[in-house]
Order: sequence, then structure tokens, then C-alpha cells
Amino acid sequence: MDAVNSRRTVLVAAAGAAALAGCSNSGDGGGSTPPPAATGSAAAGRQNPPATPVAQSSPPAQAGKVLAQTSDIPVGGGTVFADQKVVVTQPEAGTFKGFSAICTHQGCTVSSVSGGTINCPCHGSKFRIADASVANGPATRPLPGQQITVENGSILMP
Repeated sequence: MDAVNSRRTVLVAAAGAAALAGCSNSGDGGGSTPPPAATGSAAAGRQNPPATPVAQSSPPAQAGKVLAQTSDIPVGGGTVFADQKVVVTQPEAGTFKGFSAICTHQGCTVSSVSGGTINCPCHGSKFRIADASVANGPATRPLPGQQITVENGSILMP
């Protein structure tokens, strides 16, 4: 085996070991950074190994965290869930929408839903409950959508 192939074999083996170590649960709380990618001739002809499935040690998670019951969200209004940074509205009976609770103007958390709008206390921006479009500035962009699910009378957030 020549020096180039020997070096390539060592680098490929080291990269594979590093990838497996990154997938292990060492109890250090994460936060470590991935190893740097190989460069130069060693990386040029190398293909990434196929992903290895990770076994779950606990049962799969539920569909999401329950935010509220559908009956808690008023028709023509909504509720701000500040801790989850989400607003859930019900613009018409049985239609539920989720939006970010972070104002697109300067990042304040919206505080209320009333009069058909989601309201930011910092500078007075208002967003329509049906689509989070701007009803009153200074914000110029709508609130981003937030995925929610309605199941058996519960509003869930993944």
C-alpha cells in the first residue's frame, strides 16, 4: 500500500470514528462541535458513508405539546402563548392558525389579540388574525406562520 492510500485509509477511518462518537450519548450535554472536514487529496475521492440509524431508548414522542383546548381560543380572536413564542387565532369558527409571537418590527413579544388583530405593545404594530399580515405599522412584514395541529379538541405544537 503506498503512502497516499495509507493516509486516505487512516483519514477515512478517523472520520468514521469521529462521526460515530458524535452520535453517542456521552452525557456531556452536547455542545461539542463537529470535527473539521478533511481537505485536499484525501477528501477528493472519498464518499460519505451511509447514515447509521440511531435506536431510540424511549417510546416515540406524542404528536406535540398541548397549548390549549380549542374551546379556549375565542372565535374572531386568539391567545398569545408567550413562553412558547406562538399566537393561536381562530378567525372563523373551527379554523385555527398559528403565528410567531415575535413582532417583525423590532423583536418584541406581542401581548394581546383583540379587535381582529394581534397586538405588539412596543411600538403599536398590529397584525390581522386571519393571516398575520400587517394591519398597522411600524412593522412592514407579517408574522411568520407557526405549525400547529388540532387533534381531538386540543391544539398542539410540535
